[in-house]
Amino acid sequence: MATRQFACGTVKRAMNTPGLFARITEAREILGIGEEATLSEINARIKILLKRWHPDCCHEEVEHSTEQTRRIIESAATLRAYCAHYRFSFREDEVEKYLPPEEWWRSRFGNDPVWNSEGKERANGHDRSGSAMGKQR
Repeated sequence: MATRQFACGTVKRAMNTPGLFARITEAREILGIGEEATLSEINARIKILLKRWHPDCCHEEVEHSTEQTRRIIESAATLRAYCAHYRFSFREDEVEKYLPPEEWWRSRFGNDPVWNSEGKERANGHDRSGSAMGKQR
């Protein structure tokens, strides 16, 4: 068994360390994260698990909670390292996959009066203030 040094202590690991995908899969399973997650979701999950398992807070056996904390920290380091080296695409086709809901809706339906409240008001001949459009006072 090889050992790895972490801030919380030493973690024993088999010499035949699996490839990156296997390490990421193991880290996800330890943290209870699906195949897709945002960095915010990963960090939130880590925080929840550390609050639960940290030896100072956990009511379980100290040795067990210490080992769980080590596993959580190692898994967090694996996922954070992957995220830190991931090359994000800023191509239009990639960015459009993650549009905010309102922008996604607008990109597909534009100012169609059926889907857009502003379009409905204009279709009825009124602006947002309620006054008739196109008429001068």
